[in-house]
Amino acid sequence: MRFGRIATPEGMCFCVVEGAEGAEVCREIAGTPFTEPELTGREWKLADVRLLAPMLPSKIVAIGRNYADHVKEVFQKSAEHLPPTLFLKPPTAVVGPAAAIKIPEFATKVEFEGELALVIGQACKNVKAENWKDVVLGFTIINDVSSRDLQFADGQWARAKGIDTFAPLGPWIETDLDSIDTTNLPIKAHLTHEGVTETKQDSNSNQMIMNIGEIIEFITASFTLLPGDVICTGSPAGTAAMVPGDFIEVEIPGVGKLGNPVERA
Repeated sequence: MRFGRIATPEGMCFCVVEGAEGAEVCREIAGTPFTEPELTGREWKLADVRLLAPMLPSKIVAIGRNYADHVKEVFQKSAEHLPPTLFLKPPTAVVGPAAAIKIPEFATKVEFEGELALVIGQACKNVKAENWKDVVLGFTIINDVSSRDLQFADGQWARAKGIDTFAPLGPWIETDLDSIDTTNLPIKAHLTHEGVTETKQDSNSNQMIMNIGEIIEFITASFTLLPGDVICTGSPAGTAAMVPGDFIEVEIPGVGKLGNPVERA
């Protein structure tokens, strides 16, 4: 099942998204995706509504340096010398599909990072790796936008990764956990610059240093996760600079596509 959040002429609501690509229908549900969905009977074609970020998390917990090739690409060191680390992105960084990533003047080297994300389905702490499916509502996509100049100048990552609009999220939440092979999942990101589209990220989750279960165990040893919280599982290599006027699309089979234009703030 795919849960979305949409803006309709009557307001905002959660919905179930059904149908093949290009012919999706959004069926409104009463309440939220954290309980058994109850259809209200109202529905719209996806083309007639606006997709919003599928969740507004209390926090985004991200794991950095979780792909060995990306560690070498960005930090110029091997993963054994720079193990995975945790950081937070604020909820105010979240925007939905097609919403603009807005780069402020003081961020001078901004890059996209297309990643598989998890949405937590229940409050949890000290989760064992083998039990990760018990606490995950579903999968979505996040673009962990990062200002490399600020990241290295500050020495920590809060400002570089937490700027407003620096966490595009969507397009929806895929709740069929068994339909996604998280050990062998292609992840791509396409950059359109001056009308030319190039695939910059073209990797696979099999390059992860810590797998999904290990990530959740690692995080919940320190943080209590709440329903709707989002976990970023790490970026593969291929991240690249983007500038106002560009368009970024992240694509993960079985989950969907997340596209956002880039503008000056």
